[in-house]
Amino acid sequence: MVARGDAEDVEAARKVVGGVVGKKGLLQQVVTDDAAADKEKYSTFWSDLETRGYRLAFEAPKNDKLALFQHGERAFDHILLLPTRSKGLGPSLTPNLLLEFINNNGNILLALSAESPVPSAVSSLLHELDIHLPPDRTSLVVDHFNYDTLSAGEKHDVLVLPKPSALRSDVKNHFGGGGLLAFPRVVAQELGSSSQLLTPILRAPETAYSYNPKEEAENVAEPFAVGSQISLVSSMQARNSARFTVLGSVEAFEDAWFDRAVQGPEGKAVKTSNRAFAKSLTAWTFMETGVLKVGKVEHHLSTISDSKSGNDSVAQLGYLNPKIYRIKNDVTFNIEMSEYSFDHLSPFTVSPDDKLQLEFTMLSPFHRLDLQPISTTLNSTIFSATFRLPDQHGIFSFRVNYKRPFLTNVDVKREVTVRHFAHDEWPRSWMISAGWVWIAGIWVTILGWVAFVALWLWSEPAYQQSQGKKLQ
Repeated sequence: MVARGDAEDVEAARKVVGGVVGKKGLLQQVVTDDAAADKEKYSTFWSDLETRGYRLAFEAPKNDKLALFQHGERAFDHILLLPTRSKGLGPSLTPNLLLEFINNNGNILLALSAESPVPSAVSSLLHELDIHLPPDRTSLVVDHFNYDTLSAGEKHDVLVLPKPSALRSDVKNHFGGGGLLAFPRVVAQELGSSSQLLTPILRAPETAYSYNPKEEAENVAEPFAVGSQISLVSSMQARNSARFTVLGSVEAFEDAWFDRAVQGPEGKAVKTSNRAFAKSLTAWTFMETGVLKVGKVEHHLSTISDSKSGNDSVAQLGYLNPKIYRIKNDVTFNIEMSEYSFDHLSPFTVSPDDKLQLEFTMLSPFHRLDLQPISTTLNSTIFSATFRLPDQHGIFSFRVNYKRPFLTNVDVKREVTVRHFAHDEWPRSWMISAGWVWIAGIWVTILGWVAFVALWLWSEPAYQQSQGKKLQ
């Protein structure tokens, strides 16, 4: 686990990134039964973490003084759970406390091994996250076509695999690269299909399967999982962007496997890339990579010039971020985004197969537009979109809701009011060509009435005077 130091150290190490507080230089708690043996066995792994600014605190799982929270705050920033020999993890590491740790933006790296039974607390925690392990506690993954012939020529329980490829064409690969990985005695994981928060990092080959080595039968009638159903390394990123990673083979991070020569059934002997993979996996889990930061968010009235093209055709009108607009106004929205990578911020780039989109929404989106990069600074990219407001008044929101695997969630919302035209903003009737007929009709009626009255007055009949008396 990573524990906190003094208050000054905590404040000095805080780095606010994309709405998530990432901390380096604080203590990372490592839960293990045998601290002395594990320090020696994983010495290179611990040294790499300390080089990157972490301070490690080794704790026994059933230590009475161990507490994940102090004074209502997390006592540790990250937890690394190593396999234990006991069936439980003690009162300080119950599934509820570990889930509360995640809900408070803590990150957990859980390492498993087929040589150590999985504690019931860990099984319950994984069940809560919809990650399933084999029902028997000694099952491991074997592959008769992708194994190390030098160390597992008979048992075939040391898998030799290439580094993970991209999950999809629109998802950035934080764990890829060249080289082979060696995974000894892997515990299979099966991810539930009902949760969108789960993502496999490394899947087993199609020829792999999980079985219990204590079963002497030559054929496995009903294996727990086979092929790509098996996840060797799994991840869960919560809605608050806290990260939980399950490593199926803790032996892969041992010093013996960091630069060991492995050879597949039909390949040549090459050194493993386990050390580089360990760095990328811990960097992602502990918020060193895949963290997005939102900078300035601006919107303003715009005027569009037909004589220019691209971004030069849009000019700002008025001041930034007004609280009220008018229907049919031309509006520009800008958002600045960066991506945190180990120790610095870099401009965020969207995959060519992906889109960063803006929604202008009331109850449902009236507009959904692609945000285009218009400029780049030393550590950020500015995305922009210009559009015309709908002919509908009410309370609207500019919203950027960007959620992708292996990236922290971005949900930015800015509310504005859209009003009707004011009385003096409507165009005059003589400016509307469709109204000229009615205007002409009014004037024809007026002029016709005036002409009629004048003609009637001018054509008054002549009166004659009576010459006789009126007869009774």
